[in-house]
Amino acid sequence: MTSKERYENIEIPAQLPDVIRRAQQKAAARKSSSRIIRYASILAACAAFLFIVNIPTVANAMVKIPVVGTIVQVLQFGDGGKITDGVTVGSEATENTLKINFSTDEQNQANDAPHYNVVHKEAPNRILFTFSGARYMDIEKVKADFMSQPLVKDVYGSMILDDSSVGFVVVLKEGVQYAVTEFKNPGYLEVKLTSDRKPVTPRKVYSLRTESMPFGESMVIIKESYPDEDISFLKTSTGEFTAVIGEYPTAEEAEQKLKELAQQPEYHEEFYMDSWMSNENPK
Repeated sequence: MTSKERYENIEIPAQLPDVIRRAQQKAAARKSSSRIIRYASILAACAAFLFIVNIPTVANAMVKIPVVGTIVQVLQFGDGGKITDGVTVGSEATENTLKINFSTDEQNQANDAPHYNVVHKEAPNRILFTFSGARYMDIEKVKADFMSQPLVKDVYGSMILDDSSVGFVVVLKEGVQYAVTEFKNPGYLEVKLTSDRKPVTPRKVYSLRTESMPFGESMVIIKESYPDEDISFLKTSTGEFTAVIGEYPTAEEAEQKLKELAQQPEYHEEFYMDSWMSNENPK
């Protein structure tokens, strides 16, 4: 087996998602401002990297990786990259591995990844990528590359208020795990997908959501109206979008969040509580 094949066969440890989830829960419990959450995410991402490299089988395999560039960090959620401006976001795909690359106006590959943020949501299983200081992204090419992967269910663009940022959402099949590796010199991200193919039992999730809306201005208005809320946009089963807050295990927790939201001066009853199975999209 070649070094490249050994790298492509690296398995993401089954324990890693639990470690990440516990770190996210602890960070959320300490939430007092968006700045604290951002710092907590960075610390948790660093913890994820240390967790990976201290597992002998993974660490040994990573030593043998024939990479172009230098590994900066490995994470499942959090921030990375450097402040840039005018970067173009591109992509390419191999089996169960996707490369997100970055180029300058001169079409040269950037030395560093632009500042980026990776968020994971569980219902359905999806990754949200946001890149700052990026002016252009061929979303159709990104969709085609990610959809070529057998472990990916859907890909769609993100609604971002900043015109110097771009982003997209990757919906994974149930039970699929992933790791994002950041490289420099040249700068790019590598997204590795794995699955043990064991069946996953869907669970009911409760969230606050809006009525369905087309991709566009209505989404911008919702986002601007609640700048302090962690709002994500989820594609519905009809192909439109809904603004979603939270993923709660019980209706009581979702109802409590709705009561808190209703106390805000800017609240105009856009949100209501709904539920769906973790492997499905809301109606």
